[in-house]
Amino acid sequence: MNPFFESYGTPHDTVPFDRIRLEHFEEAFMEGIRRDNEQIEKTISNPEKPTFDNTIINTEEDEGYYDLLSRVSTVFFNLLSAETNDEMDALAQKMQPILTQHANDVRLNPRLFERVRYVHLHHRKLTPEEKMLLDNCYEGFVRSGALLDEAGKQKLRELTEEASMLGLQFSQNLLKEQKAFSLDITDEALLDGLPETAREAAALTAKEQGKQGWVFTLDTPSYSPFMTYSTQRELREQLYMARNTVCTHQNSENNLAICQRLINLRREIAQLLGYKTYADYVLRRRMATNSRNVYKLLNDLIDAYKPTALKEREELRKLFNKQRTTADLYGQSEKVRCRPLQDKLMPWDSGFYSHKLQMKKYNIDQEMLRPYFELSKVIDGVFGLANRLYGITFKENSDIPVYHPDVKAYEVFDKDGSFLAVFYADFHPRKGKQGGAWMTEYQGQYIDKKGENVRPHVSVVMNLTKPTENKPALLTLGEVETFLHEFGHSLHGMFANTRFESLSGTNVWWDFVELPSQFMENFAVEKEFLRTFAFHYETGEPLPDELIERIVRSRNFMVATACLRQVSFGLLDMAYYTQREPFTADIIPFEKKAWQKAILGEQLENTCMTVQFSHIMAGGYAAGYYSYKWAEVLDADAFAVFKRHGIFNQEIAQRFRDCILSKGGTEHPMTLYKNFKGSEPTIDALLKRNGIKRDKR
Repeated sequence: MNPFFESYGTPHDTVPFDRIRLEHFEEAFMEGIRRDNEQIEKTISNPEKPTFDNTIINTEEDEGYYDLLSRVSTVFFNLLSAETNDEMDALAQKMQPILTQHANDVRLNPRLFERVRYVHLHHRKLTPEEKMLLDNCYEGFVRSGALLDEAGKQKLRELTEEASMLGLQFSQNLLKEQKAFSLDITDEALLDGLPETAREAAALTAKEQGKQGWVFTLDTPSYSPFMTYSTQRELREQLYMARNTVCTHQNSENNLAICQRLINLRREIAQLLGYKTYADYVLRRRMATNSRNVYKLLNDLIDAYKPTALKEREELRKLFNKQRTTADLYGQSEKVRCRPLQDKLMPWDSGFYSHKLQMKKYNIDQEMLRPYFELSKVIDGVFGLANRLYGITFKENSDIPVYHPDVKAYEVFDKDGSFLAVFYADFHPRKGKQGGAWMTEYQGQYIDKKGENVRPHVSVVMNLTKPTENKPALLTLGEVETFLHEFGHSLHGMFANTRFESLSGTNVWWDFVELPSQFMENFAVEKEFLRTFAFHYETGEPLPDELIERIVRSRNFMVATACLRQVSFGLLDMAYYTQREPFTADIIPFEKKAWQKAILGEQLENTCMTVQFSHIMAGGYAAGYYSYKWAEVLDADAFAVFKRHGIFNQEIAQRFRDCILSKGGTEHPMTLYKNFKGSEPTIDALLKRNGIKRDKR
């Protein structure tokens, strides 16, 4: 029997990955659509006057009821990102237009909308949470075209169906292109400069692929160490160009035309709905409110950080000019023949010379720290941090099915011992997994008709350094920060405590969702936190005080350059989605002009970020990438409260949980933030943290 059609019968009703087969998905999708249509027909045929209960809330909350379409969609699309294959990709191509058509059928159903509109106009005595759900429901219909005439609705259907297919194609192309490339090395001399961890990982990858020697890929745990440590400038260039030209080649994975069409489709959708630009449409439901405020944030950051960033760039250039004639820095020896040196700092030099500059100034790098960040200890540290702040505990449960052996499943218990959530952690890169890191859910939190608090099943997916044949997984400090970031999202999901699932956890306005995640990153460089888990994987010795002090001192190394990089992405995003006329420009030159104000180094003719910029093309951040910097202002401001009262202060942590993490999207995000802080945030805490603005003396 199709597992989606029955009670799972697993611990906490978790997804039975071990019983699900590819053929189950399509059957469950189609039955889910049929049930949806049946339920909608019952709702719109109800002779009773429309009310909040009989129209807005699902009336089928009987014992054993579940939303089949939501159940199967959640599993399928989560796996499509974390553990896909050619067969799943083909099924996604088949189902995407069917699912988009069904979503349009619901949102553009005039009889259903009339009931929703009636409730919106005539509601009485709703709680704030019920009012928020009703407003979201009504706005959702309007923003999906419910007020359009029939010709407009038909046009909207065509545009949204095409956009959904192109977004899917974009992601599939990117995954194929990234996984297709490898840098194969058989001459050990070409490994010059690489640390032992990078060599062992590359040897393991070669073995897994049935090759001789060492294999480097575009996955971050492979790419980043090579660009940081390899003395082979020509190979660094080869790897850099491979990563920064993906999906630009003349093949079936080229994303240039797809991006151009997506930009135009979104503009057309927004204008059909009465907005001048897609950014206007998006920002209507964001804290930023409008594009003017977004540009103000980005420009304020440029004004504040660019002078420091220019100094950082000049410092890097001077080091390059001083050392570029030293043969061993370029791998030029009798064994290795490289082409003539270029006379200026190139993009593939930045990581290499940044590392050397960091060593010169602070005598610290990620390889010094890696032995102290063994993955199992980092897990203990992150879980321990949650315990120390909020009193929650984690217990691995091997009886909970998982979709890949890399995945670990945990039961999470609240400080009173009650069950809180299921937590999945998927740590390492593999063939069928998208790059990057993200948090998602297999079940959201809500309170059912009987009053039972249905607890969430939360998952974090990352691409961290893998174990080798000789060593366990040893992480960089940056990977520890990534873990903390995604774990912050998961806490937002696990602490959810709302009545309605669509308002629980991370279902908040997009420029608020990164606050809990970026807030957690602050702990990565706190001595009190590092002391709890950072022990040498062989000797058990704690991370020395001297190294911790170097971490703290080097925290703001190249911080202004990093800030401008994020700002540049925000500028690019806004440039695309503030278009008022048909977008006909060539993507590559347009990109280089759009973000020029925040770019410090060389822009190469054939490189392109847009075609691999999943966030704004296929990931929901279109006209919203500024959110990372917006939320950074919030997270610095919030963490400053903890710094004043103690970073493990449980009273402050409980207030953060009660006012923000547990509330989801039940109130306006600024209201939630002021409930925690007592005032609106300012940029001052961020500038102070980054050393851009210091306390007056």
